[in-house]
Amino acid sequence: MNDNHPAGQGPTRPFTVADVLALPVLAAGQPQVVTGVTHLDRPVRWVHITELTDPASFLKGGELVLTTGMPLPEDAVGVRRYVDELADIGAAALVIELVRRYHRPPDALVDACRLRGLPLVTLAKDVNFLEVTQVVHALLLGNQAEAMRRTQHIHEAFTALTLRGAGPQDVVRAAAEMSGRTVVLENLVHQALICEPSGTTVEKALTAWERRSRATGPGDSTATRGPENWLTTPVEYQGERWGRVAMLPSRTEEPAFGPEDITVLERTAMALTVARLIHPTPWEHTAHRNALRDLAEQRHRSPADARTRCAALGLPAQGGTFVGVLVDLRTGEGEAEPETRLLQELRTAGIPALVGELSPGRLGILLALRASQLWRPVVERLAGTALGMAPQAVVSVGSEVTELFDTARSFREAAHVTEATPPGQPLPPDRSFHELSDIGLRRLLHALREDTRIQEYTERQLGRLIDHDTQHGTDLLTTLRHYLDAAGNKTTAARRGGLSRETMYQRLRTIERLLARDLESGEQRTELHVALSVFDVVRTH
Repeated sequence: MNDNHPAGQGPTRPFTVADVLALPVLAAGQPQVVTGVTHLDRPVRWVHITELTDPASFLKGGELVLTTGMPLPEDAVGVRRYVDELADIGAAALVIELVRRYHRPPDALVDACRLRGLPLVTLAKDVNFLEVTQVVHALLLGNQAEAMRRTQHIHEAFTALTLRGAGPQDVVRAAAEMSGRTVVLENLVHQALICEPSGTTVEKALTAWERRSRATGPGDSTATRGPENWLTTPVEYQGERWGRVAMLPSRTEEPAFGPEDITVLERTAMALTVARLIHPTPWEHTAHRNALRDLAEQRHRSPADARTRCAALGLPAQGGTFVGVLVDLRTGEGEAEPETRLLQELRTAGIPALVGELSPGRLGILLALRASQLWRPVVERLAGTALGMAPQAVVSVGSEVTELFDTARSFREAAHVTEATPPGQPLPPDRSFHELSDIGLRRLLHALREDTRIQEYTERQLGRLIDHDTQHGTDLLTTLRHYLDAAGNKTTAARRGGLSRETMYQRLRTIERLLARDLESGEQRTELHVALSVFDVVRTH
């Protein structure tokens, strides 16, 4: 039986006319396709042997009709009626044996089949029709059993996803893997929230997404729609529609979507509904978060992929400038409400943006501005909203960039600013956010305070002096601080410390001896000043 299985028959592809003709049991009759060569991909549902003049009355569609030609009408009108009935019922093909009544197909039969697009196949040698039906029917039944097993596997896989609380990204990824096709989840305004490409790239899948999606009309059921023949189904719950999931054909020459694809897509929609109910984060926030993380970490395959993905989310990806902003809530939590509030504020202001959680308690915002638009007023407005929600929040901004792919640099700079901003750091007098120019020595050292090399440097520079104060109850470290803060002016340092000049001189000589340093050297004073600043930062924070 396996020897008769058509070469190349995959587990998901329907059994076609071409597959039947390739079977050894039929190939022995030397089949020749006379008409309908372009329709050999028609699926075969069954094989029907007939010697009746009206076989269509016993058919349901999809049958491969086998005949010796004995019942064919003599006149052209009767032949056309015979072919019309087969075509109207949806027969897959007509196979006629040229052994008994005919040795070449009648012209009327050829013309009628060609006119209706019905594949006409002739057999030059005698073929056991009964054996053909046995082989094909066994294969068809085997395929049906296999299809049932695969359908059961699909149901089990999605049930497992639902039981473990899978999120929408996991659900869409599973759909793409099961179907071998690109699957996209979009919202009601035709923004592509999640795209799992298969056999293509994000760029190719999502280019001009909104325009293409709007051309693919809505529907209340699973069906193939639009000029690109997308398979789509709505995602909804109790009459409330949340979006739509689409399965895209990978290549134009591939067969149409089959029952398994429909099953996968419908189970995807069901799993997405459950994910929406059990995961409080709105899909749009998840999409923004994933896009921002990919941009910040440069995980896109190419700049074109980055632009296409962001454009599919409604963000202008070219022709303007971009600014990365971080809002550190300083709460240790990443709630959905701040994301919603900030996104609403930006939309009210007419500023396209992506807003999403980059890490717990830290929101990332990507502003897409017109080329002539100033970013400072926008960030100031954003910072005012953020501080209104969380007074302890720190809003940091990176530099402006002109290419979307370069926003990773803007976010890195904003992160450096955030890391260099200690709790309680006062805001600049003219604004409500922090930027790179605010980072002085102390804030830079604050950002580096956990680096063991910095800590070792401080201990190496000041350790002996601190140990002396501890052991003898002195306060030479404070004296050194006054001296360094006074830029080496002994008189000013003595006054700040409430000491006589003689006492100040004596203490400075002791400090030089303990540290083996020359306090008259500007370079060595700088080294000690940096070490003392690190000491203060580490002890304070």
